[in-house]
Amino acid sequence: MYTIIDIESNGAGYGEEKIIDIAILRYDGHRIIDQFMSLVNPQSTITPYVQKLTSIRPKMVKTAPKFHEIAKRIIEITEGSTLVGHNIDFDYRMLRQSFRKLGYDFKINTLDTIPLAKKLLPNQESYSLGKLAKAIGIGITDQHRASGDARATLELFKILIDKDTDNQIIQKQFEETNAKTYTNRVKTLTQDLPHERGIIYFQNKEGEILHTDFVWDISKAAKKVFNAKSKRWEKVQNTCEQIHYELSGHPIIARLQMKVKGIQKRQSFPYGLYPHNEHLSAEKTALNKGIQPLIKFSSFTQGRKALSFIQENKTQYSAEQLRAEFDLSRRTEIWTIKGRNRSEKAFIILEQGKITAFGFYEYFNQIQSLEKLNQLKIPVSISRRETENLLKLSILQRDFKPSPIPL
Repeated sequence: MYTIIDIESNGAGYGEEKIIDIAILRYDGHRIIDQFMSLVNPQSTITPYVQKLTSIRPKMVKTAPKFHEIAKRIIEITEGSTLVGHNIDFDYRMLRQSFRKLGYDFKINTLDTIPLAKKLLPNQESYSLGKLAKAIGIGITDQHRASGDARATLELFKILIDKDTDNQIIQKQFEETNAKTYTNRVKTLTQDLPHERGIIYFQNKEGEILHTDFVWDISKAAKKVFNAKSKRWEKVQNTCEQIHYELSGHPIIARLQMKVKGIQKRQSFPYGLYPHNEHLSAEKTALNKGIQPLIKFSSFTQGRKALSFIQENKTQYSAEQLRAEFDLSRRTEIWTIKGRNRSEKAFIILEQGKITAFGFYEYFNQIQSLEKLNQLKIPVSISRRETENLLKLSILQRDFKPSPIPL
């Protein structure tokens, strides 16, 4: 669990600053589940520089709550989480400083997006929140106000999680699990997991990843592990204290995520679509040795559905037209496809039919150039053979949109 925070101060000297604006977003790795935003009466002056930067005037905070009036709410919304901020040292110092004056020792695990961005988004001209957000296509409304900057920090954090193929971010939050006591450990671990495809991580109390895998149903897969009788799963069953997951969305994205995470998963396509003159049929590949199918399927049912679809759209899907469309070597372009949730899109970059990178962006983010996609992309080295059939299925289903941005 994370709480993304941004604080604006009144601009006083070091150690004397007072909070005038605060925004906290409680984020479970997938959605905002709680939020708190408020102006704060500092009971002291606001410097002219800060007034100009934030547009917060003394009269705006005159009737705002004082810090001691919101302190309990801050503790409640941040409890059991990792505090995330862009230059988190400042925000954390401001909180500790303010709580100390109330006689309370505020402590929490923290995570700074600046060093993460320097590692995962290298070679940026600037790592200030405003300039970095602009460079990678994140729109900021109300910049230099706590609410606007906190939301921009959250969007940046989502991108960093996507690009964190070494799992450094999810391992850092293991401390929050230590503070919890499970009366029914398995139920607590699995009750909120979604019935969606994705990558699942089982972690011990030190944050070490015990097991990771790509699964078609995250909830069912986790329960299956805890119900298994095999000795293979004893270590996971006895020492798992936290389950983390990443949704995958489209099957192509799932395959690419598995590749960058080092997860091996065998693909099986025992059926294929074979042309017989201009007649097409779905048949077992084992019965057509030496003959390359136009496209392969994981089941006969999938093959029959595709065949019915083709027969209903004969003008678009003759055998010759399919051969031409399935010639991936001619495709050097960007595809946009559905993301992992309704507010997101995914993209893949093809160079002569080979996928070289993929990534994600929110619908409302301003992605208008290849340069910005390059900031978000996750490079992947994957053979044509591993993705060729999934790409062909997408072509057949028309579930992608070629980008107008030239490579």
